[in-house]
Amino acid sequence: MTKADIVNEIASKTGIEKMEVQTVVEAFMKSLKSSVTSGENVYLRGFGSFIVKRRAEKTGRNISKNTAVIIPAHNIPAFKPAKTFVEKVKNAPIK
Repeated sequence: MTKADIVNEIASKTGIEKMEVQTVVEAFMKSLKSSVTSGENVYLRGFGSFIVKRRAEKTGRNISKNTAVIIPAHNIPAFKPAKTFVEKVKNAPIK
């Protein structure tokens, strides 16, 4: 499902114009990205949490040059689904 599919589905279920729905969806995504980028976790009850995880510094290998490379510590975004959401997906019929 794409963002356009989500906009179309919300517009058909609510009767709101597609352009207005698209504006709301874009604003939601922008707000979510800015919150996670600034280090805040976003909790959506019944759906899940968008959290910031910290990856530790580690040593990697450049196999083409056969040298060690230090990968610095960095933050990554992660999604942790809510238990109710996980249960619904587990019990959903497979298509």
